[in-house]
Amino acid sequence: MSKAQTDGEGGFVSRVFLSYAREDVDAAKKLADCISRAGHVVWWDQHIQGGSRFTNEIDQALKNAEAVVVLWSEVSVKSAWVQDEAGEGRDSGRLVPVALGSVKPPLGFRQFHTVSLGSWTDDGKADGLDDLIDAIASTCSGDGHNDEADLSKAAKLQKKLSICVLPFANMSGEPEQEYFSDGISEDIITDLSKVSALSVVARNTAFTFKGQSIDVKEVAKTLGVSHVLEGSVRKAGNRVRITAQLIDGSVGDHVWADRYDRDLDDIFAIQDEISKAIVAALEVKLLPKEKSAIENRGTSSVEAYNLYLMARQQWITGSVGDLRRDESIIRLCRQATTLDPDYAQAWALMALAQVELRFVHGQNEDALGAAERALEINPALPEAHCIKARYLEEEGKADEAERQIRTALKLNPNSWEVNREAARMLFRHSHIREAIPFFEMASSLMDSDWHNPLMLVTCFHAIGEEEQMRKAARLVIERAEKAIASNPANGTALTSGAHSLAVLGEKDRAREWINRALLLDPENRNMRYNAACAMALQFGDADEAVKTLERFFQTVTSATWIRHVEVDPDLDSIRANPRFKEMLASAKRRLGIADVARGPKTQPAPSTSPA
Repeated sequence: MSKAQTDGEGGFVSRVFLSYAREDVDAAKKLADCISRAGHVVWWDQHIQGGSRFTNEIDQALKNAEAVVVLWSEVSVKSAWVQDEAGEGRDSGRLVPVALGSVKPPLGFRQFHTVSLGSWTDDGKADGLDDLIDAIASTCSGDGHNDEADLSKAAKLQKKLSICVLPFANMSGEPEQEYFSDGISEDIITDLSKVSALSVVARNTAFTFKGQSIDVKEVAKTLGVSHVLEGSVRKAGNRVRITAQLIDGSVGDHVWADRYDRDLDDIFAIQDEISKAIVAALEVKLLPKEKSAIENRGTSSVEAYNLYLMARQQWITGSVGDLRRDESIIRLCRQATTLDPDYAQAWALMALAQVELRFVHGQNEDALGAAERALEINPALPEAHCIKARYLEEEGKADEAERQIRTALKLNPNSWEVNREAARMLFRHSHIREAIPFFEMASSLMDSDWHNPLMLVTCFHAIGEEEQMRKAARLVIERAEKAIASNPANGTALTSGAHSLAVLGEKDRAREWINRALLLDPENRNMRYNAACAMALQFGDADEAVKTLERFFQTVTSATWIRHVEVDPDLDSIRANPRFKEMLASAKRRLGIADVARGPKTQPAPSTSPA
């Protein structure tokens, strides 16, 4: 079943992967039989155990499938493995979701139309089955009919163009101008991502090649793309020179190239021209709404845009938990919004940094105002919806918070901020397995992020996945070391790295990092929390863990923090400690928390040290 197949008359037969929970095997068998009778080849395995990981056979079948039919049930919506398979289908555009009765799909999958199956009849049919067969046919590259138009459409889909935008080189001779060349590259990636006929490599993957001497054909081969865009930026005073060249990845030939020497005030026009020239060179049709989206820069002020690029560079390349980073972002965005009060992206970025100051650093910052202003200007900013979700959950309005996260995921399922907040919410409501895919996605989207990999260390330990836990720990250390090199006093990075060092058996080094963090950054709540988790779980030192948490409980100001503490498996070994119980109860009384609200009726969103 790993190769394309035809029926006896030469008609096109599609490969369908059926994902289901072991408890639903009877329904899965009926569904597989019906799909087979419709002329498709179904891959499914009724012998897979509910907790098993992908085998090579399953993984290969999933890759080869042209449609991924996911059977949602009361059981499967809680299965991390079914969600993994559904995620493969979603991310590759092959997902065909079907629900038993009125079951609601889990968070991250509700934006897709789901076929609802009714009760099965004696002759093996069910209401909604015809809709499912139609959905499979439209998803697959063939629909079971010998139709030349459909085969032509399938061939075109197979040839869908793909592109990697490499980071443009900063030719200004001033390292501090790096933010500008990076910002131009990122905006071109964003522009091209709005073109439905193009597949664009994510920013985080493209930027792994930054500063390297590369062979463009090797990049194309490694990433599996048809084309590569590279270029350079030289900014001097009020003048800017941008060169760009589009290269055919298979042969290394230039498809298009140009140079733009303009005043800085023309920067938006240059970006538009580059994006449209690439689309034209690739002979891709640009839809009217896509053209409009590319032309929308969010501001007409070049000065405000320049400040926003500086702030965005701080957000992307700075270190989570670094107070100076967040304060700098807020200052820059305030200046940008002063220059252009309708600059929604600047309002949203400022709100993200304000959330960090409020919930990580314990400062009296209100991010909600900036988030609501951003949404007033542009309701399609997913990050602003995340901020509203955090405040709603803080107020105990879990269902409303979940709706905000669902909206954010629908707007941009590949956003680092959205996946991070979805994961945190799920974790805070004890949906640890369901949180893992979101933590994994967030970890993959920002190479300076050590916090989400740390959360994976906690999650994998909780479910007994030791190999995955150690893999996540190695990633935490790699990224934490870079953060510490940039700011040796970053206590949160030090204790996160210490936890992971202890996981890998380097306990002496881990203890040294914890001691350094307590000395350099004693008032950092996140630092103290992470240190206590390491002491309790990795060192088995309950007394020291409880002592370290004293200052944390005295200063914590967030109900979501308390919810996190109550569910975090890292602290299970000290829950019965009388002093721990007393400090937790005292903090809840101070914050007016009679009893921590439970999660939404469905499944919300996660964390290890909730930031």
